[in-house]
Amino acid sequence: MDISAEKVRELRDATGAGVMDCKRALTSANGSIDKAVALLREQGLAQAAKRAGREAEQGIVESYIHGGGRIGVLVEVNCETDFVARTSAFRDLAHDLAMQIAATNPSSVGEASADGRLTPDEAGAEQLPLMRQPYIKNPSQTVADLVRETAAKTGENVIVRRFTRFELGN
Repeated sequence: MDISAEKVRELRDATGAGVMDCKRALTSANGSIDKAVALLREQGLAQAAKRAGREAEQGIVESYIHGGGRIGVLVEVNCETDFVARTSAFRDLAHDLAMQIAATNPSSVGEASADGRLTPDEAGAEQLPLMRQPYIKNPSQTVADLVRETAAKTGENVIVRRFTRFELGN
C-alpha cells in the first residue's frame, strides 16, 4: 500500500511519533489514521511499561493558582533527563496535573499495584487518589493514562512524585 507523505504528517502531528513509526503504523492499518493512532498508542504504552523501572530523577515542579488566588498547587513530576523536562509535552502534562489537583483535591498520588489493588497509602482514602481519577479535560481516560501517554511520547519514564494543595481558609 502506498502511504502519502500528507497522511504520515497528519499522523505525526496527532501523535508525536517518529516518521518511520507513523509510516509503519499506517501501512499496518491499511491507511486508516484512527487505526494507526491506536496501534501507535499500544506500542507506546508497551514501551512505557518497559521503561517503568528506570530512574526518573530529573523533572520540574509546576505551580498553579486558581480561583483568584484561593487555591494553589505545587506538583513535582519527574522524568529521566533534563532534556525531556524542558519539552512542551512534559510541561503541558505538569500543568494539566496541577489543574487536576486544584479541581479535585485528591487524597494522594496513589499508584495502583501491578494487580490493580490499591497501594497501602490509599487504603481507606475517602477520595480517589490522583492517578485513578478521571482526567478533567477528558473523563474517558484516567490521570494514569495521561501520564502513560506522555511517557510514550517522550520515550522516558514519567512519574508524579508528590504534590501539595493549599486552599484559603482550610
